[in-house]
Amino acid sequence: MVKVRLVPVMLLREGMLVKSYQFKRFLPVGSPLNSIKFFNQWDVDEIVFLDITPGKSAKVGRLDDNYQRFDSLADYTQYISKHCFVPLTVGGGIKSLKDMEILFKAGADKVSVNTLIHESPQILQQAAERFGKQALVASIDVKQRHDGKDEVVTGYGKEVTGFDAVSWAKKVEAWGAGEILLNSIDRDGMMNGYDIQLARAVTGAVKIPVIASGGAGNLEDCLGVIKEGRVSALAAASIFQYTQITPLNIKEYLAKFGVETRVKKL
Repeated sequence: MVKVRLVPVMLLREGMLVKSYQFKRFLPVGSPLNSIKFFNQWDVDEIVFLDITPGKSAKVGRLDDNYQRFDSLADYTQYISKHCFVPLTVGGGIKSLKDMEILFKAGADKVSVNTLIHESPQILQQAAERFGKQALVASIDVKQRHDGKDEVVTGYGKEVTGFDAVSWAKKVEAWGAGEILLNSIDRDGMMNGYDIQLARAVTGAVKIPVIASGGAGNLEDCLGVIKEGRVSALAAASIFQYTQITPLNIKEYLAKFGVETRVKKL
């Protein structure tokens, strides 16, 4: 049986780690490096590190107790990767195969792409041939329309694409994505549970792993999206920032219900 992965999501904006609320409001929550160090100790399986800074990806980041300037996401990745002891997925502002290559050389194990796929669908096939499917994560941001149907969006939820989540997931799989990071914008930061219906629709339509993101608030939420949504991994942020629940707590809870996860032996 494939073991379910637990994947904290770290959002970087203007060099600071932030909490996102439905892609509209962003609250600074601290140092990315400190969070990396905690996650190293908390038995996570992977970390997703996304730069959501508008415009050019040049930052000032506070790491430890010193301010340091990083001129690119690659520079930031190179610094972070030295302290990250689990697989690291990096995304945000990727515009070409060259950008991906630079991030891999900087220490990323996988890259997450979103807007670029809409602009240049052929990029996934080219990237798969060059780097391998296992290194490519297609990030899909989904928002519910007024009629109740879901729609894939880009530009932090501002640009509609005309695609529903299922049809777009099928496309990115066919083009070469190795897995999907499925983000529910309506649930993002709200801690009111994953969108299980959305997760189940996508997992039922594709064969590649799907990571559910947006809405984790308690242990029951995590179990529900695995059992009912049938996802391969859980992405979460707020649950670790605003509750006493740790990744190990989640894994121990899931084990009680027969869900296998990777647990380090002491």
